[in-house]
Amino acid sequence: MHSNSLLDDIQDLNLSYLLLVQRLLNEDRESAMFRLDLNADLADTIARLSIKQLTQLSRTNQLLCNLRFTDADKLNLLIHNPRAQGLEQTHASLLMASAGRARPSVHQGS
Repeated sequence: MHSNSLLDDIQDLNLSYLLLVQRLLNEDRESAMFRLDLNADLADTIARLSIKQLTQLSRTNQLLCNLRFTDADKLNLLIHNPRAQGLEQTHASLLMASAGRARPSVHQGS
């Protein structure tokens, strides 16, 4: 029973994530590509998917999204940010961007 609930949660999260990705791409493609670390081909493909295709893609037992951090130290910097409150969002964005650039992109087939 627990594993079915967990699988349902994963699939729901996958669909929500794919819908968000598609929305971000439709609203500001370049920004979405940067935020999500997507190449142009993958961005185009996801943007063109129908709701039926998104649903089919989401029905897997694996998460389609992943944490951008591969280093616990960078994650801790974000959590325990000593910067002024007004700069937290900017600092977090910079850390997230550098985390995506520090590793080969899963989305680009590298």
